[in-house]
This record gives sequence, C-alpha cells and structure tokens, in this order.
Amino acid sequence: MARVALLLGGNQGDVKRTLQTAQQLVNSRVGAVLRCSHRYESEPWGFPAAERFSNQALEVSTDLTLHEVLDACQRIERELGRNRAAEAVEKASSGAVYCSRPIDIDIIFYDDEVIGDERLTVPHPLLAEREFALVPLCEIMRQRRHPVTGATVGEMLDALRNK
Repeated sequence: MARVALLLGGNQGDVKRTLQTAQQLVNSRVGAVLRCSHRYESEPWGFPAAERFSNQALEVSTDLTLHEVLDACQRIERELGRNRAAEAVEKASSGAVYCSRPIDIDIIFYDDEVIGDERLTVPHPLLAEREFALVPLCEIMRQRRHPVTGATVGEMLDALRNK
C-alpha cells in the first residue's frame, strides 16, 4: 500500500460541494482517505480571478500505481466539471499559465517516490512556493519530509512565510 498526499482545489461553482464529492470519489476509487484537512481559502496563484480558491489536503492509502492514481484523479476532475480543453483555450487567449476551474486534484507525494515523466512530476515541483498547498498539508502531515530536499512540510511553510 502506498501513502498518497493529494491537494484538492477549485474556485468555480459550489466549491464546497465539489470538494466533498471529490473526497468521496477519491475514497471509493483511489483508496481510503486516512486524513483530511479543513478547507482553506486563498487568492488565485499565478493569475488574476474574481473568485477565491478553496483548497483541502487528503492523505490516502492506495494499492494503485502512481499513474493509476493520476488517471483516477483526472477522471474525477472531468466528472466534476473540469474541462482541460476549454482551459487551454482560455490560457492561450489570456497568456496566463493557470485559470479558474471547478476542481483540480494534484498529487503532492506518492510514498517517497521521486518521479518525473511526460505526464507527471512527484513530489509536486512547486510545493515549496505554494502557501495554499502547504497550509492544508501542514494540518495533516506537518512532519512529512520531502524526499528530495529533506525539509518537512512545516519547515517549507515556515521558510516560505519568512521570505
């Protein structure tokens, strides 16, 4: 069994309900949700948007491979209204790297694996720069060490806030 850290987020529609449904679908399709943070609100990161984001971290125990977790999470995103093709058009027209969306599920950690391929990089490469990810992760796994840097999630959050 692998331990997976996921970050759920979104800023369109009924985000509270979408995150609840996403958590239920993760529990039934990816693996048992062991721990779940509260929802945290934050400003959009990397692009302007009127709506704030809600984010929530999950720790999941799974027997799926990393790419099976990715596939399951992307299916859940699609079912809950995420349209990556429409997002690509919006990003191309605005020049932004990111845009608003009803749901996003990021794989932050998969055990202590370090993987980078054409579909996925784990641990998430921008984790140490994203307070909106570190805050909910701190709630459920403050002492979790990054397999590359060795820093704990709590240390990464403290370092970011002290910049």
